[in-house]
Amino acid sequence: MTKINENYLNLPGSYLFAEISRRVAAYKTAHPEADIIRLGIGDVTKALPPTIIDGLHKAVDEMGSDETFRGYGPEQGYTFLIEKIIQFDYAPLGIQLDTDEVFVSDGSKSDTGNIQEIFSLDTKVAMTDPVYPVYIDTNVMAGRSGLLGKDGRYANIVYIPCHAGNSFVPELPKEKVDLIYLCFPNNPTGTTLKKSELKKWVDYARENKAVILYDAAYEAYIQEDDIPHSIYEVEGAKEVAIEFRTFSKNAGFTGTRCAFTVVPKTVMGYTASGEAYPFNKLWNRRQTTKFNGAPYIVQKGAEAVYTPEGQKQIHEIIAYYMKNAKAIREGVQSIGLEVFGGVNAPYIWLKTPQNMDSWTFFDKLLNEAHIVGTPGVGFGPSGQGYFRLTAFGKAENTLEAVERLKTRLKL
Repeated sequence: MTKINENYLNLPGSYLFAEISRRVAAYKTAHPEADIIRLGIGDVTKALPPTIIDGLHKAVDEMGSDETFRGYGPEQGYTFLIEKIIQFDYAPLGIQLDTDEVFVSDGSKSDTGNIQEIFSLDTKVAMTDPVYPVYIDTNVMAGRSGLLGKDGRYANIVYIPCHAGNSFVPELPKEKVDLIYLCFPNNPTGTTLKKSELKKWVDYARENKAVILYDAAYEAYIQEDDIPHSIYEVEGAKEVAIEFRTFSKNAGFTGTRCAFTVVPKTVMGYTASGEAYPFNKLWNRRQTTKFNGAPYIVQKGAEAVYTPEGQKQIHEIIAYYMKNAKAIREGVQSIGLEVFGGVNAPYIWLKTPQNMDSWTFFDKLLNEAHIVGTPGVGFGPSGQGYFRLTAFGKAENTLEAVERLKTRLKL
């Protein structure tokens, strides 16, 4: 008898965005005339910049010639891209990295989901709440979470609530934890941490021999000068933090797939006997065993991001989305709803009106304004009563959505 991994049975009935798709499809079937504007999933809509397309085309041509053809590449990524990442993303911040501390991959979703494999099953995990579902779900799949309670929380996960009452600044856990997931600028709330707040977490991790998994997928959207772009801007962070970055949101690679994870050789884990061992070696072993590397063609496209033309073009796209964010934020404020985010991130996090629960507001917004967003409770119990809108839509659709909020939504 072949047995299943019963940890999967501890997951919610469906992945958040699958449930949203199901509800929208049902609504479309019942109302085929409805012109639905989607401000839910965080997928980009602007085409890849011309410089990146040119880099992809050149790489395709190389693959068509015996002299320049590439077969299997290094699982960790090609040096030409890793060197550019270090030169442009970290050196200007005063951060020094070795090329064997950067691992190129096919996406931060994969990396943030797979990274838990290199930690023991009895690792005590803490996560901010609300949180990107992949962090929770992959720990559930591994058997690290315990059972799901009626309050929407897993028994063995330490939840760190973030809400308007604490200005979405997570408080240090009251119990000792081993692994901490942080994401800033935050998905879903769009809020950020200042360097002084981030330092508290680094200090905690150093004192408790814990590790921080720091998702910086949206750092390119930071507009304010006092917000750190990398956790490694904090003294001591290279001893305790692993950082995730992606080309998906800054350069439009959501369908092209390219990202990277930084694992400093100074981040240590411990054997049962207390012997220190670098997580860098474990992640390298995991990747070389289970991953064949991001395609050469894609990595050449990513390299083009770092050309002067590439930098100019991606910053224009970021400005486009942040203009959308400003329009949504101001539109939500104009109808009297409390709103957060949208300043240093492409996400707008709003408080639902009249203490309405998140899914009820989802249905209300869909029915009255034909707008799709994301229920906050889908990101965790502390997201109940909140709702996420994204700025990744087309400008004309975004402005139309704002107009519908003002004229169709009955509050």
